[in-house]
Amino acid sequence: MIYSYNFRSLLRWSPVKVDRGLVLYTVHFKTGAYNQWEEINCTRIAQTECNFPWSLKERCWTVVLRVRAELGQMTSDWVKTEPFVAERNTIIGPPKVNSVTVSSDSLLISVTPPFRSEAGDLLQYHVSYWENTTSTTEKEIKMSNTVFKITDLKELTLYCFRIQVELRTHLDPQLLGLQSAPECYRTTISEATRAGYIILIFLFVLLFVNLVTVGLFFLWKHHKTLKYWSQPPLEIPSHFEEYLKDPSMPVLEGLDNYAEDDPHDSISVVSAEEGSSSLDGQAQSRSIASDSEVT
Repeated sequence: MIYSYNFRSLLRWSPVKVDRGLVLYTVHFKTGAYNQWEEINCTRIAQTECNFPWSLKERCWTVVLRVRAELGQMTSDWVKTEPFVAERNTIIGPPKVNSVTVSSDSLLISVTPPFRSEAGDLLQYHVSYWENTTSTTEKEIKMSNTVFKITDLKELTLYCFRIQVELRTHLDPQLLGLQSAPECYRTTISEATRAGYIILIFLFVLLFVNLVTVGLFFLWKHHKTLKYWSQPPLEIPSHFEEYLKDPSMPVLEGLDNYAEDDPHDSISVVSAEEGSSSLDGQAQSRSIASDSEVT
């Protein structure tokens, strides 16, 4: 079998198993333009693969290879491959993404082709992209440059893309390569939207400050009323409330008895004025003492 990837080709075959000895292999090639078998750098080798020589670098050539096994003087029959044309049978890999520049409404992508292009090559890049949501609808654009832009995107939205290369030659159909692995990037916010957010935040802050100012002014103006309404209601002591309901209850008498049983001291005030007799002073002292006892 011939395996070719990005125009680098090699021939592989299955080994021949024998009981003794070392089996060697020889490879020949011929082209469609020159129908004669020639040796390449794979003569009597032990490996089971052979790289194409530099002389077979032309992509449009039709190449046929053959291989046989050799053990000592014994040789097997030749086994030939199907005709191979590189620009028709090779596998083209995905391009390399060098950089992605993100803006509010676009992705600017720079890529490198998967192989070295030759004169006359026309490469076209198929770019599939989609919004990374639950319902994904892919869109596709085709570009010929290695730097291209995906436009008309939404702000602050995650977009994914993958790229494959198409080699356009004189052959039909054209050679379409493998798709790259998906890469995802989030678009940024535009300056206009950023300015709108800043104005909106400023208005909210201004409104909040005004509400706080009005609230503080209201508290200052009506603080007495609020203080009055915030005080707990006054309650009459239970024994006074019972007395007011039934004045005949002996509540005050009990209080009077309590006052009589309460021990107290007598206070005597002695004052002597000029021209007054000591008898009057003693009388005043006894009068004050009696008043104090009653109290």
